[in-house]
Amino acid sequence: MLIQNASWITMEGAASTAVPVFRKQFTGGKPVRSAALEVTCDGVYEAVLNGRRVGDFILAPGWTEYRRRLQVQSYDVTDLLGEDNTLEITVANGWFRRTNAPWTGTENPDEFLPAMLIAALHLIRDDGSEEFILTDDTWEVSESTVTLSGIFIGEDVDMTRMPCFEPARICDFPKDNLIPQEGPEVHEQETVFPCASFRTPRGEWVIDFGQNLTGYMVFETEARAGEKLSVSTAEVLDREGNFYTANYRSARSQLHYICREGRQYYKPRFTFFGFRYLRIDEAPEGFTADQIHAVVLHSEMKRTGWLNSSDPMLNQLFSNIVWSQKGNYLDIPTDCPQRDERYGWTGDGQIFCRTATLQYDVRQFFRKWLADMRAAQHDNGWVPEVIPSLTAYKPGGGAWSDAVTIIPWQLYQTYGDISFLSDMYDAMEKWIEYIPTVSTAKDLWTGCWTYGDWLALDAPEDYHPATIELAKRGYSNDDLICSAFYANSVHIVIMAGRILHRDVRAYEALHSRITAAFRERFGGQLNTQTEKVLALHFNLTDQPQALADALADQILACGTKLQTGLVGTPYLLHELSRYGHSDIAWSLLLRKEYPGWLYSVSKGATTMWEHWDGIKPDGTFWDDDMNSYNHYAYGSVGDWVFSTACGIQPAEPGFARARIAPQPDPRVKHMSAVLDSVHGRIRSFWKYTGNGIRYEIDTPVQTEIVLDGQSRVVEKGSYVLFGGQEIRRNPAGNNAV
Repeated sequence: MLIQNASWITMEGAASTAVPVFRKQFTGGKPVRSAALEVTCDGVYEAVLNGRRVGDFILAPGWTEYRRRLQVQSYDVTDLLGEDNTLEITVANGWFRRTNAPWTGTENPDEFLPAMLIAALHLIRDDGSEEFILTDDTWEVSESTVTLSGIFIGEDVDMTRMPCFEPARICDFPKDNLIPQEGPEVHEQETVFPCASFRTPRGEWVIDFGQNLTGYMVFETEARAGEKLSVSTAEVLDREGNFYTANYRSARSQLHYICREGRQYYKPRFTFFGFRYLRIDEAPEGFTADQIHAVVLHSEMKRTGWLNSSDPMLNQLFSNIVWSQKGNYLDIPTDCPQRDERYGWTGDGQIFCRTATLQYDVRQFFRKWLADMRAAQHDNGWVPEVIPSLTAYKPGGGAWSDAVTIIPWQLYQTYGDISFLSDMYDAMEKWIEYIPTVSTAKDLWTGCWTYGDWLALDAPEDYHPATIELAKRGYSNDDLICSAFYANSVHIVIMAGRILHRDVRAYEALHSRITAAFRERFGGQLNTQTEKVLALHFNLTDQPQALADALADQILACGTKLQTGLVGTPYLLHELSRYGHSDIAWSLLLRKEYPGWLYSVSKGATTMWEHWDGIKPDGTFWDDDMNSYNHYAYGSVGDWVFSTACGIQPAEPGFARARIAPQPDPRVKHMSAVLDSVHGRIRSFWKYTGNGIRYEIDTPVQTEIVLDGQSRVVEKGSYVLFGGQEIRRNPAGNNAV
């Protein structure tokens, strides 16, 4: 990359909150055939050439494992050049110099890391001559009109501030971590307009967009110099209908804008917010709600999956799952987009991965994130609980660090791309070879930190853990959870190794020992719903039907309620359906009371909640400290709807061959799933009629169709079946919806 010849530059003596703008002025000279700009920074940047923004990448260069991987963007700027040119690049803190767990980049944790820029502009003229404009001490720098900006602190802007440029200073900073752009860019995706504007009981002026989203506000107004627009964000209102922000914790999710004279248009440039509501704390005279709207941000990814049914509440749930994926797939798979966190939690990432691959094409999104996972993995094999890693974070434990095996295997299953396995195989091996070095029991994974079945609902009334954190982990046996995921990761390494033609005999023997040790240690102590589900899902029980029946009985005995947390919930409905209890799986899906997927819908949710009772039946909140209303983990139920309720399953990786085995329920009159696989569109639709169930199936590949226990293999085409009998076939059909 040409940028390797440039120098890192900074602003002398800048405060940690400064948002400097670097400037280079140059003349066009001879006619230019092409011009390419390479740029990156230790934060997030916006480049402007002759008053026009360079590229559409919002929050470039994105979030990576910065110590080893800092992405460089390359832009074609030929059409932006003129005779006399001004290139300005503004640098804000972003993720790199975030306010929590900052990386100073030095051995001294108290030493401040300033805003820095590195860039290279390559001009090729019509006569073939070249010119290189590299960041060096001929560049100028000034404080920008952005006076404060950060991922967790919002943005402050003073449009009356005048720049005062001075020479930039060359600084010594590594360049060996610079890599070309790998992930999909974050772009503006859609616009959402207010659906209501009102005064709360406290007299607050609040604007409702009707949808919890991730992005920022945009406004255009006429104002006098010095007038202010101050805006705060929130996801929900409290029981009385007042603006509520306690769940944001220390995140100062606000925009403060000091106007210049005349007409102005602004949107935040270096941050993002998670919100449904805006509170107008201060506004120019005459400001109205129709002068502000919201813009949705997420990584560029193509929609590939759609669900629909006769039940409006289910359809809202399906919408909530999609919106939570959009809201949290912003450069990395975050857990939430609003509070002082927004991390790439490995547990949440692997829990939701299958649903994610069915709703969107996330191949490049995960390819980049998995590369950061490899870079963050320690030499001894342990994988941090958040990726990109933070200096204070620890190994993730069972179900969290196992993302290193689960996610690449799922990507291979959905897309059939073997490179996900070959890229990650060494990291997978390092992970499962690390576990015995810390376990306290042979052939099991015991005695180590884990989040357990996080947020499970199964603790008995007399359970009094030492800390609140322990209470959030549920009542399932931590050692059982870790050992079950250990077995699963070893199994994935075996399957991946066979595909990659590796010698896996030692792993096969290890898996047999783990299974035997698991049955001996835990086989008679599968007490909680999650413990039963994991033993079933990872094939660790020698009596699966009896265990599944016991699971079903346990669910019915507690009032047909799930009690699972993040670890057990993704597999619960699958295992019930797998062993003949689809009616109970459907009952759990359709449950409108707490706890249930439709409970949050009944409370007006437009995204998935972190807690089943984030808002309690009486309108109070579960908690002020850890209560996100845009948290996709429980949206993992979407993959059960695709693969079981509608029955779309890969018979071969990537859906090179398919299996469609729907399990309908009369409480829902009709349902459809559409999946644009890498081989074409698959559609499964069923509808209850007066004479039975009508099925419509479109497939681009050879497919096994299983209806009412009857199996048939069909070729590419469109099929209509009724009462178990085929009544129309169109093998040459175009598989249109």
